[in-house]
Amino acid sequence: MSISSKRSITLRKLIIFIIIAVVLIVGSVLGFAFADFLHEQMDLQRYPIKYSEIVENCAREYGVPREMIYAVIHTESDFKEDAVSHVGAKGLMQIIDETNEWIAFRTGEDVMAERIFEPTVNIRRGTWLLSYLYSEFGAWEEALAAYNAGIGRVRGWLDDPAVSSDGKKLDTIPIAETSAYVERVMKAAEKYRALYFE
Repeated sequence: MSISSKRSITLRKLIIFIIIAVVLIVGSVLGFAFADFLHEQMDLQRYPIKYSEIVENCAREYGVPREMIYAVIHTESDFKEDAVSHVGAKGLMQIIDETNEWIAFRTGEDVMAERIFEPTVNIRRGTWLLSYLYSEFGAWEEALAAYNAGIGRVRGWLDDPAVSSDGKKLDTIPIAETSAYVERVMKAAEKYRALYFE
């Protein structure tokens, strides 16, 4: 075999090797891009946007970030309008009767107990409560703990040096269910922010 034939074969092998390497690299990049796309599509399904007009209006009216409203709805009811918890919390944002009456009293509105499952009423009341709790505690973790466990309980925790070293922030949340709830809502809020609002 001549030297030029050997060079020709070597060159062809080199070209084939380069083509295979390029195909593998491009395939790998496209594979990662496709995996990212699939992951994002799954997140969009797991963290949907529903009742957007109501949420937008309430977010503006009460100064609550949209992602926080969606995160609470997602965590509380998974967007089921007719949801009722084992303690009688109702609707999208899971409002108990006593809380609904208290909100109506504070806002000067009718109780509208028979309408609490309506998305407009439920989201408006729940968002008002989130706004009130945030203004009371100054941070979302404490506001969400109060949304789940009650204002009085969170105030008591803040007064307890074993739970709050500065009386303003909770170092720990003594009730595991409430701690998990706060963590779930904060995670969902981050997802909503990243998916829709950044």
